[in-house]
Amino acid sequence: MRTITYITIMVSMMVNAVVFGAGAIAILAVPALADHAKYLLPAWIAVTFLVSPVIARLMAPRLRLREHPGDRPTFGWR
Repeated sequence: MRTITYITIMVSMMVNAVVFGAGAIAILAVPALADHAKYLLPAWIAVTFLVSPVIARLMAPRLRLREHPGDRPTFGWR
């Protein structure tokens, strides 16, 4: 597997938690939506399960370490 794939998998779990939390708060805080929460929350779980890998894949390339020649420590002997 490629490094981007590993990063996407790890970030997807965190993105899923944040997106689900934001949606759950919105569903439970709005009285009109709270009345239908027993249908909306399972649907929101399915949506976040499908959307999270897409968002994580967009974020993954930005999370890679970029090495430049001057970035490595010399530990005082060069």
